[in-house]
Amino acid sequence: MQIAQVNVPADLIHFGVGQPGFDLLPLDLLRRAAAHRLGQDEPALLQYGLETGSGYFRQALAGFLSQGYGTAVSPDHLFTTNGISQALDMLCTLLTRPGDTIFVEDPTYFLALDIFRDHHLRIISLPVDDDGLIVEALEEKLQAEKPVFVYTIPTFQNPSSVTLSLSRRQRLVELSQTHGFYVLADEVYQLLDYTAVPPQRLFHVSDRSRVISLGSFSKILAPGLRLGWIEAAPALLEQLTASGLLQSGGGLNPFTAEIVRSLLEQGWQTEFLTRLKAVYRSRAAALSRALHHYLPDAEFAEPDGGFFIWVKLPQVADTAVLLEQLRPYHVAYHPGLKFSAQQGLRQFLRLSFAFYDEAALEEGVRRLQVGLAALV
Repeated sequence: MQIAQVNVPADLIHFGVGQPGFDLLPLDLLRRAAAHRLGQDEPALLQYGLETGSGYFRQALAGFLSQGYGTAVSPDHLFTTNGISQALDMLCTLLTRPGDTIFVEDPTYFLALDIFRDHHLRIISLPVDDDGLIVEALEEKLQAEKPVFVYTIPTFQNPSSVTLSLSRRQRLVELSQTHGFYVLADEVYQLLDYTAVPPQRLFHVSDRSRVISLGSFSKILAPGLRLGWIEAAPALLEQLTASGLLQSGGGLNPFTAEIVRSLLEQGWQTEFLTRLKAVYRSRAAALSRALHHYLPDAEFAEPDGGFFIWVKLPQVADTAVLLEQLRPYHVAYHPGLKFSAQQGLRQFLRLSFAFYDEAALEEGVRRLQVGLAALV
């Protein structure tokens, strides 16, 4: 019987798995947190939750985020969710109707595209370079289109790992105010910096009324918790809490949020994140070294944070076709076209360094090299 979503055969190295390895999941830490919270004699944690999420949890979360972000976060701007995927779905339900136009980056997180398609939205792509979303391209598109929102992953982007520059962040927020669209900032990797500190977050560069920040414990604690948050102006959060879903079922994931509250209040989450970043820093460096050694013609930038390395193979016409050809070599990845709403980026592939240790990462790249040498 299978428990987890990921089910990779033992003989396969699958670089497409963009989640923590089983060796990084803090089972003992969560046991300690659960014992601490359940020892507080608080029966209210087993009740329907407050619509915005427990005030105690949001206060603890605000303190943790303020320390991690380096800018003040208010509990009044926080709304508890079952992770970023559910937050995106809820925001699409609140803000859009079928046929509405939205803008996304190209490349972008491919499963977010699936959520947007579920809501029958018209998706327009914007190009990305080494400084993130190209705002000049956005300005050009705004002459002819009126998007409801722009979805961006501004820090250590999935899949490219690029970070939106401060000047572009400022201009993006200015444009949102001028043209009346929202900025949905998926900031799930904001706290996972390894070699460079990212710029000030979009939610803090200017007026916050048009910026909606999304965060999650999936990448910094454990994805199975299904616990995250929306950070937005209170007026927008009030619209979310007025939904029939929350009026009927109460706040989202209240029991888990209270367990994580203990991690936050006791400082255990901060300690764990420090250890986690050290592991990911080492794994990112190992994957970069392996690429330089085994695939010297590959084009990529060494990541400063996040989970991924975005690789261009100049000698390959379509990495989706290559993926099928590599089956006998027991290595896999996500091809570039999955990350493009326009089905482009066919010379690219995304490699994750989060799931495997350094030795497996090197072996996986070696298998790629052997397969390429035999096929190309």
